[in-house]
Amino acid sequence: MSAKPSVVIDLKFSREAMDRALASAFQDREVIDLGNPDHADKDISEATYAILWKPGPTLFQKATSLQVLFSGGAGVDHVLTLPGLPNLPIVRFVDRSLTDRMSEWVVLNCLYHLRRMPQYLKQQREKLWHEIAMQPEAREVTVGVMGLGVLGLDAVRKLKVMGFNVIGWSRRKKEIEGIETFDEDHIDDFLARTDMLVGLLPLTNETRGLYDSSLFAKLKQGGALGKPVFLNAGRGGSQVETDVIAALEKGVLGAASLDVFEKEPLLIDSPLWTMENVVVTPHAAAESDVRALFAHVEAQIARFEAGKPLEHVVDRASGY
Repeated sequence: MSAKPSVVIDLKFSREAMDRALASAFQDREVIDLGNPDHADKDISEATYAILWKPGPTLFQKATSLQVLFSGGAGVDHVLTLPGLPNLPIVRFVDRSLTDRMSEWVVLNCLYHLRRMPQYLKQQREKLWHEIAMQPEAREVTVGVMGLGVLGLDAVRKLKVMGFNVIGWSRRKKEIEGIETFDEDHIDDFLARTDMLVGLLPLTNETRGLYDSSLFAKLKQGGALGKPVFLNAGRGGSQVETDVIAALEKGVLGAASLDVFEKEPLLIDSPLWTMENVVVTPHAAAESDVRALFAHVEAQIARFEAGKPLEHVVDRASGY
């Protein structure tokens, strides 16, 4: 057995993806994978590191020697609310592949609504040949990105490359070259400028239920798209789904693309499934690549064991 500290893994990921990633990860230390039936009864009391995504309720009761916790995804709200959470450093998953996947989803859906794809797909089903007149260019549309962390910054830059006019919002003002930004004291000014609203916020006490009817009513009306569009790939708890549906039905919102929901999977009777101006994806905008996750964890463990500070440590006071 390796003399190096061991790793316990409690991830609700694909078994196939886990096995493939573990074939080449953590070669120099013991790994206890709680998703593997052969490891179910293993002693984890001496494990030093834990990699988590919706772990079992008794993990912290059994793993009493942990020193660092690693989130299996970009978000950490699922970790911060765990019962019995010890007072240990929590490291977020930050990786190029995850960031690129999120930006791809954002750009794809902004272009989808810009180029009137919901209407064209409806016409295709009806076998109707009709070019929609007066389609705006990207430069005529202002995309407002809420959340300017790693994911938001990358999305902002890639939307700019596509030609959109991009503005950004975060609770505390950030300076980004070439991008006009707003803070929490100027959220109404931000919303009034926004044709497409992109939600990439973490879930905190301040962001829970933020996307509601009062917020949608403040978005720009009569802009290049006619009605504003709402995209959310941050956290489902940040949106009030009854308000999203009502805003779509009343024409306050012209369309939406949603990757996250208050309850997941999305309830089978939700009207969102059948709305022609809504895109529903199953929390797949930036699915964690398990191999990339384990490489990230290995790099942070190496820093920790060399006496260097961990990177991407969660600030528990802010919730991210």
